[in-house]
Amino acid sequence: MHAARNERTGARIARARKRRHLTQRQLAELAAVSPSTIAKVEQGIMAASPAVTGAVARALSVPVTDLTGQPYLDELRRDQLDTLIQPIREALDLYDIGSDGDPVPRPLDALHADAERVCARVRAGDLKRVAAELPGLIMEATAAAHDHPSGRAWRVLASTYRTAYDVTGKLGHVDLATVALDRMDWAAQRASDPILAAIRQYMRALVHLRASHYAIGQRLVRSGLAMLDQVPDSRERQVVRGQLHLGAAVLGARAQDGDTADEHLAEAQHLAEETGEAAEVHWLAFGPTNVGVHRVSSMAERDMFPEALDAAATVTLPRSWPASRTSHHLAEVARAQLWTGRTDAAFRSLQEARRVAPQQTKYHPLVRETYMALESAQRRLPTTFANYGAWLGM
Repeated sequence: MHAARNERTGARIARARKRRHLTQRQLAELAAVSPSTIAKVEQGIMAASPAVTGAVARALSVPVTDLTGQPYLDELRRDQLDTLIQPIREALDLYDIGSDGDPVPRPLDALHADAERVCARVRAGDLKRVAAELPGLIMEATAAAHDHPSGRAWRVLASTYRTAYDVTGKLGHVDLATVALDRMDWAAQRASDPILAAIRQYMRALVHLRASHYAIGQRLVRSGLAMLDQVPDSRERQVVRGQLHLGAAVLGARAQDGDTADEHLAEAQHLAEETGEAAEVHWLAFGPTNVGVHRVSSMAERDMFPEALDAAATVTLPRSWPASRTSHHLAEVARAQLWTGRTDAAFRSLQEARRVAPQQTKYHPLVRETYMALESAQRRLPTTFANYGAWLGM
C-alpha cells in the first residue's frame, strides 16, 4: 500500500513543519494553538480538527489540501473519477469564445431542465454521473448564451458553473472549484442577477472557510447580503439571505467567536420560520432543518462536543432532505461522538454517512480523519471497521 494513502494529517503537518525548520512549539505559536495539540496531532493521538488544520496551513503558508492530502488521487483513479476532471477543466476554459457551431445547443427549456437535474443529483451525492455529464452540458449552455444571449441563458450557464464548483470541490480539486466560481460570477454579471451573485459570494465564503481565512469569509457574506438589498422581498430572497447567515455562523464558530456564530444562527432561525423548509430553492436546502444542522456544526467547531450531540438529538432529518447534506451532518456527528468517547456510535455514524451518500463520504476529509482517530483509539470496534478503511483506500 502506498504510504501516502495511509498517512494522517498529523504526519503531513510534521513533514511541512520540518521543511520550515520549525519546532512544535514555534509552530504552535504561529498557529495560535497549544503546543500539546500540535504534538498530539502529529503523533496521531488527536485527530486534526478543521480549525487546527486551517490554522497550521495558514501559519506554514501552505494550502489546506497539502495537509489533508486532497485530492485523493489513488482513490479517484481506482474509481475512474480522475479522467472526468480534465473535461470539466476544458469546458470551463471555453467560457468566453462561444461554440463556433459545435455543439448546436438544444432549446433553452431543455438546458434549464438539465441544469436543474444535475444540481439535484449533486445534492443526492451522485458525483460520478454528474461529472461525466457536466462538460457537455457546460459547452451547450455556453453556446446557447453566446448564440442567443438573454438573462435566462446566462442564468442557466451560471447554474452549470455552480455545479462544476460543487463537483470539483467535493472531489478535492479546490483550485478548479475556485475557477468555476469565477466563471459563475462572469455569467451572473451578464444575467444581471443579484441573487446568483449573492449565492456565489456564499460559496466563495465557504472556500475561505476551508482555507481558514475567516475574516475574508465574513466580508464575502456581508457583500452577499448587500447584493440582496437590491432584490424585492420574496421567499427566494429570504432563503438566500438565511443561507448566507448560516455560512457566517460557521465562519464565526471556526474562528472561536461564539457570539457572532450565535447571532447569525438566530437570524437564520428567524428567516427559516418565515420560509419553512425550502430545500429546492436554488438547492440550498435552507429551512429549520438546516438551521438545526448548522447549530450542531457551530458547537462542534467550538469543541463543544457534548452540546453538539445534545443539539443533534433534536434534529430530525426529513427523508427528502439532500443526501449530501445528510452525510456531511453525520460526519460532524461522528466527530463529536469520537471526542466524547462514544467510539462505537461514531463508527455507526460513519457507516450511515456511507450508506446515504457513498461517493461524497469517501472523499470527505473529515470522514478520513475521524476514521484514523478511531483506529488510533485502540478500542474494540466492529469487525467491519477494517473493511470500511479498505473502502476509503486507507
